[in-house]
Amino acid sequence: MGSLLPFLLLAFLAATADHPGGRGPRRRWTTPVLTTGSIATFSPTSLETLAPFWVRLSPKQAAVSPGGSLWVNCSSSCPLPQDSGLRTQLRRGGTRTGPGWVSYQLLDVRAWSSDVYCFVTCAGETRGATARITAYKRPSSVILEPPILDGGEYTLRCHVTHVFPVGFLVVMLRRGGRLLYSESLERFTDLHLANVTLTYVLRTRPLDLGLPVTCHARLYLDGLVIRSNSAPMTLPELTLHPASKTLASASIAALAGILLVVGFTYLRKCLLMHQ
Repeated sequence: MGSLLPFLLLAFLAATADHPGGRGPRRRWTTPVLTTGSIATFSPTSLETLAPFWVRLSPKQAAVSPGGSLWVNCSSSCPLPQDSGLRTQLRRGGTRTGPGWVSYQLLDVRAWSSDVYCFVTCAGETRGATARITAYKRPSSVILEPPILDGGEYTLRCHVTHVFPVGFLVVMLRRGGRLLYSESLERFTDLHLANVTLTYVLRTRPLDLGLPVTCHARLYLDGLVIRSNSAPMTLPELTLHPASKTLASASIAALAGILLVVGFTYLRKCLLMHQ
């Protein structure tokens, strides 16, 4: 009996562990079973769609002559686009499509600077790209007329032909390395090619006659500067009228007489003081 006591105690402890409090059903541990019905499956196409995609618009920057046209290409890496398009205030023409790209034609570009936005929607996400289209025309010519002399003043006329946009044009006159005059034409907003004439009256000194005069046209287009210059012109020498020559001679003679009288008086005074 004494030898059976340890076995009875072990049996009691095992029964207590399987039945907490000595009551209740015995707990059974089961291995979890995974079913494919509750797990989402992805096809290669859906995985590619959920991945980040890019959108490109080319060219990113383009310049055309006023009234010109061009094509822009919108491409993306989305395999199944839900939506795509182009937003712009420019007039649109034809459209061409291919795998992963669409080309749009823009007609009659007259605004000097326009933004074009291309967008693509893929798996509910919309991305886009922007390009800038500019229209400008370098001056066909910058001509400085021969200076006209009238009464000691020079009239200078500079002609800037077939330029656009006029509102971004600055016309300058220089004599040697010095700026004589500058005028900005930002008040003009016309969207057509234009001719500009600048007139300036110059009062000069005889020392400035040997310096060349030039006309400069500058188009300042948001960091892009278009430069055009005229051929240099030399101011003609001052020519005096015969009556002016006579008056000048008389003035010189009178001045010489005055200087002689003043000198004689001063010399006489000095001699008297010495005596």
